[in-house]
Amino acid sequence: MPPQDLSRVPNAALPSKSSVAIYRFPGGGGLLWAVATSADKSLDFVGQTRATLAALDEHLRRAGVDRNRLVRAEVIVTDHDNKPAFDEVWASWAVDGHGPVRSFVQSVMPEGDLIEIIITAALPEPV
Repeated sequence: MPPQDLSRVPNAALPSKSSVAIYRFPGGGGLLWAVATSADKSLDFVGQTRATLAALDEHLRRAGVDRNRLVRAEVIVTDHDNKPAFDEVWASWAVDGHGPVRSFVQSVMPEGDLIEIIITAALPEPV
């Protein structure tokens, strides 16, 4: 039986992997973890970055929170030389003064993926 304080949104392509996981603390609040890539693999790096951030916005929206609640972001790319382009897109997406702790690393990725972003967001206590 799955734990009642933990919910998951399975990845449609790989049901043993979650796209979103939410843990609710006893007494309220919690954490959300989400991962996204661009659905359109034909886009260039900047296009995939924007599409990935839009997918993360949707995960946040479904959880009832926004970018102000982000506490951590892990950015995985196929080419570290894209960091300046990423930073430019990120600066227009992230909330000034409320940006999460962020890492940016290069890795081998599945064919067509140029970027993957994993976020952690703090969920507020219910009102």
